Amino acid sequence: MSTPDHSTPVSPDSPASPDSPEGTDTAAALPYVPEHVSKEIFRSALRATLALLVVIAVVGVGVGLLVSGTAGVWAAVLGVAVTLLFSGSTIASMLYTADKSPNTMMAVLMGVWIAKMIVLVVVLAVLGQMDFYDRVVFAVIVMVGVVGSAGLDMYSVVKGRQPYISPK
Repeated sequence: MSTPDHSTPVSPDSPASPDSPEGTDTAAALPYVPEHVSKEIFRSALRATLALLVVIAVVGVGVGLLVSGTAGVWAAVLGVAVTLLFSGSTIASMLYTADKSPNTMMAVLMGVWIAKMIVLVVVLAVLGQMDFYDRVVFAVIVMVGVVGSAGLDMYSVVKGRQPYISPK
């Protein structure tokens, strides 16, 4: 009596699996989700993030002006701009690639993430040498914006009407 060979893992989708017939097209078995469904989730997240950043800009400029004058205003404006670059670029790239293949989506997201990190490091290095803005107001605005944007992204995905499967 022979024992099964457990040296190489076999998934149910692999052709060598005893549960799947030879030559089965696994791509045909994947569920179809209409493109407009995922795009609407990302549009919702982008709209919510832009609305949040407008509110943060208005409140931040007012508070920054009261706390440290013109330096606080510049800090609020720069903080909102950095937050828009950091959060908005990810949502925009997801919206752009929602109807593309998973490989294209991954490549675009990785490229945008790398570019975003390079730009962010350069901007923060340049801003670190400047003294025309209030660093505390800047840091608070960026933290509130990024955390708020992440929360809105999560809310959009959780509340989005993404079907598990849809008929073609």
